[in-house]
Amino acid sequence: MNYWKYSLQTDGTTAEILLAYLSEAPFTCFEQTEEGLEAYLPDVPGHQCNAEALLANLQLLFPFAWKAHFLPAQNWNVIWEANFSPVVVEDFCAVRAPFHAPVKGVTHELVIEPKMAFGTGHHETTWMCLRALRDLPCAQARLLDFGSGSGVLALLAARLGASQVTAVDIEEEAFRSTQENSLLNGVADRVQALWGGLEAVPDGLFDGIMANINRNVLVASMPDLGRRLCAGGWLLVSGILLSDADTVEAAAEQAGLTLQKRNERGQWLCLTFAKE
Repeated sequence: MNYWKYSLQTDGTTAEILLAYLSEAPFTCFEQTEEGLEAYLPDVPGHQCNAEALLANLQLLFPFAWKAHFLPAQNWNVIWEANFSPVVVEDFCAVRAPFHAPVKGVTHELVIEPKMAFGTGHHETTWMCLRALRDLPCAQARLLDFGSGSGVLALLAARLGASQVTAVDIEEEAFRSTQENSLLNGVADRVQALWGGLEAVPDGLFDGIMANINRNVLVASMPDLGRRLCAGGWLLVSGILLSDADTVEAAAEQAGLTLQKRNERGQWLCLTFAKE
């Protein structure tokens, strides 16, 4: 597929805020740079018009400049290989690409084929969710990964002993990446990839739900997420800025969930809730 690369010039703090807003648009991948932020948009009719309208509105709120470059279809794996480095989450787990050497000194190692699906562990939100799973009861649990991206959280949950992990994402590339990465990591028998929103998830309750997704989707979905949790179940959320804390916590409380743990990394927040 052809892509448009949007290069945004701004400071680091503003770049992180813009990333949160732009994740609601049809951009499929982001990369923070010394100059600001690069966002990749599939060359699909209507996408460019919508994306640039959003950028124009954001320029009324935040100081940044942008320019767009057309990228013809190319071997994205070669490009990612030049820039992708392993991610290590303490001595708990590591995330690497197939072309990296194994990472020593960690309990769990995940191999992710770096493509255009979000979730290699590099971003603060993914790193915090991976770390949070260390302290959550996954063994023999039935779990949901809402907004699964590359499937990295679902893969780790399966490695931690989950009996079944349903991984759902509205992006086709994320759906395919989760399928491929599940096979690559030997957990395809316990990770079910679905293409769509919550409506694509079969009826039933979950022992735990992971949702590393943007604030607006998270808040709008909170009532349904609360209903899909069994009593005593947990909800792990990220993809939200520190300034979003009150909004997300209020939505969770209305859904019958109680805040259990809060972690911060950079400008980003990771929250764990429980259902009584």
